[in-house]
Amino acid sequence: MRILIVEDDRDLAAALDDALRFEGYATRVAYNGLEAVRMLAEQSIDIVLLDRDLPIMSGDAVMETIASNDIPVSVLMLTAAAQVRDRINGLELGADDYLSKPFHLAELSARIRSVLRRHQRGGYESLDAGNVRLWPDSRRVEVAGREVELLRKEYDILHYFMSRPNHTVDKTALAEAVWGDHIDQADNFDFVYAQMKNLRRKLHDAGADIEIRAVYGFGYKLVQP
Repeated sequence: MRILIVEDDRDLAAALDDALRFEGYATRVAYNGLEAVRMLAEQSIDIVLLDRDLPIMSGDAVMETIASNDIPVSVLMLTAAAQVRDRINGLELGADDYLSKPFHLAELSARIRSVLRRHQRGGYESLDAGNVRLWPDSRRVEVAGREVELLRKEYDILHYFMSRPNHTVDKTALAEAVWGDHIDQADNFDFVYAQMKNLRRKLHDAGADIEIRAVYGFGYKLVQP
């Protein structure tokens, strides 16, 4: 499995290179966005660890180049920006996952394995959790092989959690990801609670063996069997 590390901090790039090589990955390193684009054009890469704040050519510009040229590679974006909107913008650019600095190497390794699992299933052709399967392209959901009808926002919530299995998600991040700018018009999170209640009921009634569980004082987490 070939990983391209795109990071202008040479000490961090070297640490990531050593750690990933120790785990058995074949790695390449680029120190700016332009060098990364050149390497992607010349070499076969499976995953890009892409720093967002790069010299010469930004990480966002690299991501746009990957998307516009249909380069078949998964992207895990890295950034020092910790705001929810920054994370959402990175994902909307087409990144498969997003990790804020500073991060623990164990978490990075877990995120890489998660991206690889999705890649090996054929990208986003379908997402699977327990006996629930979701098709992003057709917005279709099945539980144990039987289709379940969900309203648009119910589907968006389920998609959000199935793309982040075992991650605890705070209410603000969920609201901004699913409702976008409309969250500014709300005084509280009642609209999140209502849609979540309906989604959890439909999954339960359909016999789903996954659960979107409330985490007291924080938000929700998708729990698999």
